[in-house]
Amino acid sequence: MKALPVETSNAPIAIGPHIRAARQAHRMTIGQVAEATGLTKGFLSRVERNLTSPSVASLVTLCQVLSISIGDLFAVPETHHTRWAEAPHVSLGGTGIDERLVTAHSERRLQVIRAVVEPHGRGESELYTVDCDVEVLHVASGRLTLILANENYELEAGDTVTFPGREPHSWSNPWDEEAVVLWTLVHPSGQG
Repeated sequence: MKALPVETSNAPIAIGPHIRAARQAHRMTIGQVAEATGLTKGFLSRVERNLTSPSVASLVTLCQVLSISIGDLFAVPETHHTRWAEAPHVSLGGTGIDERLVTAHSERRLQVIRAVVEPHGRGESELYTVDCDVEVLHVASGRLTLILANENYELEAGDTVTFPGREPHSWSNPWDEEAVVLWTLVHPSGQG
């Protein structure tokens, strides 16, 4: 097989927004960073807006003050695009429901499941729990009843309920219209 030639890119890498985000994460002003690094506020402002590039020495100093590695500034963010038609089917139980995982398989911090619930679809007859720290139910369209041990919630389009993931629950759509809901499961310490 013949290797394909790869052209190098001379396009500048935008590190300014990463530096600004790191500064803001540390709740530091440009003035505080300037004082800690010995660089001017004007220079730092231009760096954050990608109007100028810092020298290697200035970059090392900035990274030390902001507690980030130089490599972090050049890392390409991991993104994942899921098309609805290609989203894998999942089944958390119940009847009259089409559930699909719309977050990346590799995502371990949280999972989002988009579900289309047919009229009169319902969850398990026994209350069940999900192994996650927090569960969020958002009704995108239609209506849905969330059933908890001590309370029921009649949810309409736009409504959201947040509850502990290990809270026993079920659901039902007793109406004659379809409901589209999003279940977001937040896992402990990035476990999935």
